[in-house]
Amino acid sequence: KGRAEGAKVVTGGNAHKHGKGYFIEPTIFDDVTPEMTIAREEIFGPVLSVIKVASADEAVRVANDTQYGLAASIFTANLGKAHRIARDIRAGTVTINCYGEGDITTPFGGFKLSGFGGRDKSLHAHDQYTELKTIWADISDPKVSRAVD
Repeated sequence: KGRAEGAKVVTGGNAHKHGKGYFIEPTIFDDVTPEMTIAREEIFGPVLSVIKVASADEAVRVANDTQYGLAASIFTANLGKAHRIARDIRAGTVTINCYGEGDITTPFGGFKLSGFGGRDKSLHAHDQYTELKTIWADISDPKVSRAVD
């Protein structure tokens, strides 16, 4: 679909029947525009779509102009700018100058349609398996006077 809409395959892009599944080799698309299907739909596979932008503000607009928000990565030598951009991007995980999910103590989950309202890993994962409930009850003896001395 990426090729058909005008994106350029830099590497990969070939499907392989391997064992009991359907596989695609790691693929990089260049010259992708935000309107293309490969930029609008969440692809669960080793596919990278490169969208060129003119500024950090445009990068944030493009990143947020989607119904998904699982993860994003920022690569720059300017850490102050990276933190501002990371704050503005609506994604569950934003990495700076690396890519990864962290470890078991780091909450993981997405925003928008990439999320389900909860987080995997960390103490926050317990929230999705529990419901909080508050019950107030007066357990004082009704025969005892409540008068203040």
